[in-house]
Amino acid sequence: MSSPAQPLAASLVQSVDWLAIAPPTIAAVAGLVVLVADLFLPEHRKARLGWTSVAGLAAATAMLLPLLDGDRSTFCLTGDAAVCSYTADRFTLVIQFLVLGGALLSALLSVTALRDARKELPEGEYWFLLLSSAAGAALLPASRDLATLIVALEVASLPAFALVGLRYGDRKSSEAALKFFLSSVTATAVSLMGISFVYATTGTLYLTQVADRIQNVDGQFHTLAQTGVVLTLVGFAFKTAAVPFHFWVPDTYVGAPLPIAAYLSVIGKAVGFSGLILVTVVALPSYADVWGPALAALAALTMTVGNVGALRQQATRAYSAVRLLAWSSVGQAGYLLVPIAAAAYSGDAEKSIGSTVAYALMYGAVNLGAFAVAALVGRTKSLNRVADYRGLYASSPLSALLLAFFLLCLAGLPPGIIGLFAKVTVFSAAVDAGLGWLAVIMAVNVVIALFYYLQWTALLFRAPEGEPEKHRVPGPVTAAIALTGVLGIALSGAPQLVLRFTDTGLF
Repeated sequence: MSSPAQPLAASLVQSVDWLAIAPPTIAAVAGLVVLVADLFLPEHRKARLGWTSVAGLAAATAMLLPLLDGDRSTFCLTGDAAVCSYTADRFTLVIQFLVLGGALLSALLSVTALRDARKELPEGEYWFLLLSSAAGAALLPASRDLATLIVALEVASLPAFALVGLRYGDRKSSEAALKFFLSSVTATAVSLMGISFVYATTGTLYLTQVADRIQNVDGQFHTLAQTGVVLTLVGFAFKTAAVPFHFWVPDTYVGAPLPIAAYLSVIGKAVGFSGLILVTVVALPSYADVWGPALAALAALTMTVGNVGALRQQATRAYSAVRLLAWSSVGQAGYLLVPIAAAAYSGDAEKSIGSTVAYALMYGAVNLGAFAVAALVGRTKSLNRVADYRGLYASSPLSALLLAFFLLCLAGLPPGIIGLFAKVTVFSAAVDAGLGWLAVIMAVNVVIALFYYLQWTALLFRAPEGEPEKHRVPGPVTAAIALTGVLGIALSGAPQLVLRFTDTGLF
């Protein structure tokens, strides 16, 4: 009896490729180190937790370099080594670079924000939650089964709720966290319902096996499978802040600490969109006739509502700069949805998905840069209105020039060549897929967005009212602004570098 048991026991033992899982693992371990260290460090040394977190995120990002030499997979089925739960391919590495690099920049902004908060934000809990969320966000693009996908999504999302509402005694912060929490929990519930339907009809959670089996579902389960696909899409639409599931975004960004708003605007979107790509293009390609039109309609609606919302912001309204960036991020989410929708109609789905990845890289760099300058201005102008940026060039010339560059990148105008290049890439994906009507709507929205981006840019160089107020730039904020500026300028000087990311390796 012992001899048959031995092979069975051996078959349950999986080898772990520690190098493949190093980036999210290092972020998670750094979070645990910070949490334990917080118990023993005296109050005057809490600042060390921030720099430990920055070092942890830098190390996690650096561990992407050894993975560039080829695809690696781990946690695979013992009977089929091609079916795995974790895969570090080109798509995974690009999204992990965006997530961990964005978290690193948000951490640099947080170092100064926590120092300025004067104990309104508990440092140990803050850094533990940020690192935990970053670890979940880095795990998600590598997930190749639905269970790991949902777990990663929640590990990325749950700490973010707490981060939004972490400020002591701040009613606005608590309200923002509640809105974010309720919308995200609803999204998770809907996604889980959809995934349970997909599992019931296919009998598997692995994405590649779902793609094979869902094509041959019995006729009596066909409606159940379709319902599962639709519910799963609705759940991820919440995560990506697609209209009409976007209502939480402006209030959440205003109520959250500004570095967390920056984090959500980039990393939150990267998580939602990478999950959406894995579910649609990898797991459900045979249902392209269901998710293709749905995503095309969502893209058109999202970019239009987002840009009109940004256009309606009044420069003198409290927190109008953050609200404008929030509505702008909703509009940008619409552009990111376009190539995913195009993948349903295109003969080259990989190229379409590559357009989304390339656009996400551009958006991540310049949007984090804009938030970094907003964090700088917010140190002296607590209401952070667009009107507060008038004459910024007179008091902080370099910050004003870089903010103007970031805004022009988002608008898609020279000298922000990378913004123009990314928009053309997305536009061509729609045209190549035969979605001419969506390309027209995108062109109209780009024109609408020009107005509010240029209006804000012009305000930076107008004569200031009264004496210009000098902005003392702390070292961490300087580093964040400089890194995003260098990356944006480098990509504008050599936009062909973005083309390398159109080959995602997903197929």
